[in-house]
Amino acid sequence: MEPPFDIATLPAGRAMRLSPLVSRVLAPNPSPFTFTGTQSYVVGQARVAVIDPGPDEGVHLDALIAAIAGRPVAAILCTHTHRDHSPAAAPLAHRTGAPVIGCAPLTLDDEGPRADAAFDADYRPDEVMADGAVLSGDGWTLEAVATPGHTSNHLCFALAQERALFTGDHVMGWSTSVVSPPDGDMGEYMRSMQKLLERDDAIYYPAHGEPVDRPQRLVRGMMGHRKHREGQILRHITAGPRGAAIPAMVEEMYKGVDRKLHPAAARSVLAHLLDLEQRGLATHMGGDIWKGLAG
Repeated sequence: MEPPFDIATLPAGRAMRLSPLVSRVLAPNPSPFTFTGTQSYVVGQARVAVIDPGPDEGVHLDALIAAIAGRPVAAILCTHTHRDHSPAAAPLAHRTGAPVIGCAPLTLDDEGPRADAAFDADYRPDEVMADGAVLSGDGWTLEAVATPGHTSNHLCFALAQERALFTGDHVMGWSTSVVSPPDGDMGEYMRSMQKLLERDDAIYYPAHGEPVDRPQRLVRGMMGHRKHREGQILRHITAGPRGAAIPAMVEEMYKGVDRKLHPAAARSVLAHLLDLEQRGLATHMGGDIWKGLAG
């Protein structure tokens, strides 16, 4: 299914119907990391669920309440606990009486200089959904699909009736996700991508960017992109006897990319290096220096 409009041009705060069961409300938090902003989804008709309620901003909460339009809310679900996804869960629960369900809480401090990566330490779910757990409403069923990698607690939610998958930040419609250690894990991310590749979803609804109507093709492309980056890193760290430094690799590998995004790119490079280390292909020499090992 391809929406008859460009979602990136739609204004924040207005509920837009994407399918018979899915509406989207864009939060007013655009940035280099969130694209046009975080997209919250209202699923259902007579009784609804809200996925990724977004940042705790009054104007966005009011927009969600308007989109709910007085209908009972079965649950508020969060894919993960970055600050642009889960902080509105508690105030929305207070206003609707709905339970907060979904990913596990996570309060790990992130050492990386990423504007989007601070975790929501106040997130307190009423129920944590394990992989395969199901929540049902009037005419809809949502199944939790564990997809660690971007964060260790990341979940996607599958809407069986429309073969749709709400992918949070695991797969976005405008860019690849940053994988930032210590919580982000490149090996887990790639395994989660393979898990999605083996599913038969017809459309993805990401938290950032347009719906994806050929999801398997996008997933294959993203996995290929990560393998390409891994190859670049291996060439850098095996080119000389002393290895290579992360900043130098970022400068070379991300030419043409806005330098404001280089710190985030460095986190993904580190995630690749930690994965290569676990696989016996790299070793940390101290500081930002890494060296390749014979595989």
